Parts: sequence; structure tokens; C-alpha cells
Amino acid sequence: MSDQKPRIAFIGTGGTISFEGRNTLDLSEYMDFGTQITVSEILDHFPEVGQTADMVPFDFKVVESTDLSPNDWRELAEKIHEVDQNSDAIDGIVITHGTASLEETAYFLHLTVKTDLPVVVIGSQRPSSGFGTDAGSNLLAAVRTAASSEARGLGVVTLLNEEIQCARDVTKGSTLRLEAFRTPDLGMLGYADPDGTIAIYRKPARPHTAATEFELSKITDFSRVDIVASYAGADGVAIDAAVNAGAKAVVIATFAPGLLTPSQRQAVERALAQDVVIVFSSRAGSGRVQRRESMRKRGIIAADNLNPQKARVLALLALTQSTDVEDIQRMFDTY
Repeated sequence: MSDQKPRIAFIGTGGTISFEGRNTLDLSEYMDFGTQITVSEILDHFPEVGQTADMVPFDFKVVESTDLSPNDWRELAEKIHEVDQNSDAIDGIVITHGTASLEETAYFLHLTVKTDLPVVVIGSQRPSSGFGTDAGSNLLAAVRTAASSEARGLGVVTLLNEEIQCARDVTKGSTLRLEAFRTPDLGMLGYADPDGTIAIYRKPARPHTAATEFELSKITDFSRVDIVASYAGADGVAIDAAVNAGAKAVVIATFAPGLLTPSQRQAVERALAQDVVIVFSSRAGSGRVQRRESMRKRGIIAADNLNPQKARVLALLALTQSTDVEDIQRMFDTY
């Protein structure tokens, strides 16, 4: 067996993992008063990572994840392709990211990057300088996962709290707890144990990465897609406003399992009359929205078990391929 260490590309987009707070007990206000550091400086915090792999750092952006947009996602996917094609003997890719929008970026990459390399997106709930930080353990586990044969074929995964999760299914389910990232109903793919064991128990069934129809080189721009929430007494103002602002699609976080208020139903009919794509997701955080006959007849798309923010990601990409409602529904059924 070779003693040569794996080579892992380490791409930084910022986030909590890239923050140094005012002191070790600054675990909640670091984003307001702390400073952000590069991926090389993150590695300096955790020299144990360098004992596991030869790290090849790439600074993409050093920002909070709330600053990232779909165009940034596209640039990040292009950076992954560049690293894959132009870096010698890279065994895997680890990407740092803020946890606020991590699941959206990861799903976009899961649908668009054309690489066979393991891609692991990580963040942390506590800054790298913080007492009891999870930054180092998440990074080490991600490097081990990206270097493993077990991670090949999984597409893009996230890794926090030693849990390997599919980018399609995972969501942030807690604001501050370390066990924040969860996969409702379906569960994680596996574990990255502290002893270095990568244990995979299931694999994604939906097409991803090289098996999708989404080609970045053919995408010139993204249409506007908005999310609107259903709640008791909601009127149609938010839906109308999204349409008036130029939205080509509106994802509605409906009452489970795909229900609206009377005023929202009227606003949806107005939107459909203007050929705006309407997608029903659910605000429940778990379960599926199935396409009932009434939805099919009106041309409303069911998001299956994608949460509203994931449904928006897929709608953004679907609209680069087609404006036909049935074709877009096919994509939601497929991916």
C-alpha cells in the first residue's frame, strides 16, 4: 500500500468556518465584529489536516453565505471544473461555505458539476477561533471523505457533525446547535468517524453531476424565481408582487400537502394567466407534495419532497432548459 498522501483541493467561499472572533468565547457575534481569514489561514489553525492530505488551497470568495447569488454558484461550479481539469492528481475537493445557504449551493453543484471527483461542502456552527469549535473536526472529516473511494459516485455531499448527507436532501434544521444539518424522512448517507472510517449506508437514487442535463456552458443568465409563504390569512399581494417584479416562476411554501388560502389561489390564477410557472412546495419541513389532478389541469408543478429553497434552485436551472410546464415537471420528478 502506498504511503503517499492524497491531494485535496480546498476551495474557500467564506462563512463561519472562515471567521476569527474577538476571543474564544465569541460564538455568536463574530460575524459582526470578527475578521475573516483565507483557506490557507484556516489550515494554519488545524495543522492536523496537513498530516492527512496534501492540501491545495484556492480562495474563491471570503464572504458570508447570505452574500452569494446564483451567478456565484455558477462561478463556483466553473472553478470546480477548472480545478478538476487543470490540477495534477487531485483526489477530491472540499469547499468551505457559510451554513445559512449551504444547502442551496450544494444542491446547485450537485445538479451542475461534471466531475467524478468527490465534492464535499462543509461549514461550521462555531468560528475557527471559538471555544469548542466544530470547524477543525468538520474539515478533517471532509478531507478524509473527499479522499475516500467510498465517496465516489455520491455526487456532492455535505459534511458537518461527522454526518455525510446528500446535497439534494439535506437542510439546516437548527440555528446554532452543532447537529444542525439533517435529512428529513430519508436520513444521512453515512458517517465520517473520528478514527478515519468512512461508512456509507445508502446512495442517492436521483441523477446528479455528470448524469444531469444542465450544462453551465449553455447558461447565459438565470430567470427571476421567487419564494412566497402560505400562512393563515395570507393574501395574494406577495405573489402579485413577485410577478410584477418579473418573476418567471414562483415557488410557494404551501400549507402541507400543497394548499393555499383563497386569496393566494386567486393570485396563482392571475400568475398562470401570464405564463408564470408555479411550483408547490411545502412549509412543513418534511414529506412530499404530490401532483393532484387539479394541479395538473391548471399547470401547477409539484416539488415532490424538495423544500422551498431547493425547489427554487431546480426551478432556476429548469428554466434555462425549457418553459414548458410538463417538461419542468419531468425535471422535478427526475432530480
